Amino acid sequence: MISIKSKDEIERIRECGIISANLFKYLIDYIKPGITTKELDKISEDFIRKNNAIPSFKGYSGFPSSICASVNEEVIHGIPCNRKLKEGDIVGIDVGILKNGLISDSAYTFPVGSISKELQLLLQRTEKALYNAISNVYNNTEINNIGGSVEDYIKQFNYGIVRDYCGHGVGYKNHEDPEIPNYRYPRGKRKLKTNTIIAIEPMINLGSPGTFVLDDGWTVVTIDGMFSAHFEHTVAVTDNGFDILTIDPDELNSIKKNFFNGSVSVKK
Repeated sequence: MISIKSKDEIERIRECGIISANLFKYLIDYIKPGITTKELDKISEDFIRKNNAIPSFKGYSGFPSSICASVNEEVIHGIPCNRKLKEGDIVGIDVGILKNGLISDSAYTFPVGSISKELQLLLQRTEKALYNAISNVYNNTEINNIGGSVEDYIKQFNYGIVRDYCGHGVGYKNHEDPEIPNYRYPRGKRKLKTNTIIAIEPMINLGSPGTFVLDDGWTVVTIDGMFSAHFEHTVAVTDNGFDILTIDPDELNSIKKNFFNGSVSVKK
């Protein structure tokens, strides 16, 4: 059942989302060659708790860490460890923030030092696919309008769109109804109503869309060893468009300019 949130609940999720946005900005100075993902986890947890919040992933279904840190061919759910990041790597940081009973969910894939042009394009295009999807959020939109926009944009590059995992509702739990795939699917004609909260998260591979889970029971990797990018925002459906809850308000104008031609509300 799809949950509709109140204005107060949405503002509490936004408070969580601003913490995650500020965390990603904070991590930029630390994501360098030589640091371990375990160190990034400790830095992230300290930052979250200093903001009077809780990392919602820690302990979730037994997950041991505060963030997911997925390196290179790791798609999602990477467990932070003693692996040192190297020049030319990419690392996807996925974080859930819990505060005042509500949760936000967001992810960003960072370059480690200088990365190849091929990887730069993968990151740019995956992030663009996320904002394309967000631009299709509005009252009474079909889920397939959201996922279909990712599918239509990405297929021109011959990347693999991960089909084994998808976006989802979020709020009181890390994962709520509905599912938000990054492609069209049979149940995708369901319509979203104002004040529905969803996490949209394209996961795009350089090669095949296929994945499998490592023996740790969590880390999802590409079946062919090719690199993967992951970007995610928590978004509220509004009467006339969308409201991105996991951005720093100070970044809003930049995002409007770069992805929405100056507008953050899509009138339908």
